[in-house]
Amino acid sequence: MQPMSLLITTCVLFVGSHLALSHPLRHGLASRLGERGFQIVYSIVAIATFIMLVQAWRGMPPEPPLWAVGDILWIVASIIVLFASVLFMGSLIGNPALAAPGAAAAAQGAARGVFAITRHPMMWGFALWAIAHVMVVPTPAQIVLSGTIVFLALFGSAGQDGKKARLMGDSWRHWAARTSFVPFARQISGATPWGDTIPRPHALFGGIVLWLVATWGHGALGYMVAGIWRWVG
Repeated sequence: MQPMSLLITTCVLFVGSHLALSHPLRHGLASRLGERGFQIVYSIVAIATFIMLVQAWRGMPPEPPLWAVGDILWIVASIIVLFASVLFMGSLIGNPALAAPGAAAAAQGAARGVFAITRHPMMWGFALWAIAHVMVVPTPAQIVLSGTIVFLALFGSAGQDGKKARLMGDSWRHWAARTSFVPFARQISGATPWGDTIPRPHALFGGIVLWLVATWGHGALGYMVAGIWRWVG
């Protein structure tokens, strides 16, 4: 199989298995295996398909970029990744979308910080991270990989809205009515003040630390130097 065909195949397997196990197959498997057994199966499939995807990615031959990448694109991409890091760190605390015992209680609270931006900050963080990578690594393989991540994150979030509405009932429906799927949609429409979107300390400082460490590690591990480290040192 050609390297690109293998990459596309593994991307389809990765996305397809995630969506199938998260939605149409979940109830039947969880009924037979129990919730813990289902989570074990889900984790095994996720890890196996991810390893296959990574191996296919590593097997791709060098490709010429589809457009020139200058400092402006690097700056914009770095800012996007910083914003994505803030969204991700902010999503770890008080997130009704997570499978946590306090999800229903969290949905009763006010939507502040990253949750005032979008009710799916973690998934939008992944999607923005992938988009930024295409900006500075504009190769066909990177577009396929990043497109896979964007699709899984956003399509999965849309599916999660329906699943959470079934599981949490009015708690989730009220939360969805006070938040938006698309970042900043409520602020642009005037439904929510812009001041509500100011990240909380753990999101802001945690996101900055994550961004600094991740971009530093990018170069330290032998990949392309990223973030502020392109201009520092």
